[in-house]
Amino acid sequence: MSTLSVISVIDDDASVRVATNNLLRSHGYTVHTFASAEEFLRSAHLNDTSCVIADVQMPVMNGVELLTLMRTQGYGVPFIFITAFPDESVRAQALKAGAICFLAKPFAAPTLIKCLGTALKGHRGGADT
Repeated sequence: MSTLSVISVIDDDASVRVATNNLLRSHGYTVHTFASAEEFLRSAHLNDTSCVIADVQMPVMNGVELLTLMRTQGYGVPFIFITAFPDESVRAQALKAGAICFLAKPFAAPTLIKCLGTALKGHRGGADT
């Protein structure tokens, strides 16, 4: 199942972090939450993260910039973006950069869980979750 998957949730909105954390933990995931991209990059969980769920709009470094930086540093971890501002050009940029999903807030819990399953399957070479 998903108990070996470590999910890093990065969002500057504390209520979104708490709600997403609770949802993912209820599905058996190990979750680490971060208030910023910088906090995540400084953390000890950079190398054990199975999937990143990140807000697009964050101060200092946004989610797409984080994805781009991680790819240039050789990290292939899958990304799912969540945003309160679903702009089509940003969506296209995120997907082009390699995002698995781009979800508008508020998103339906089953939609996020389905995206996460897709992301983890692809990252594990097709293993079932």
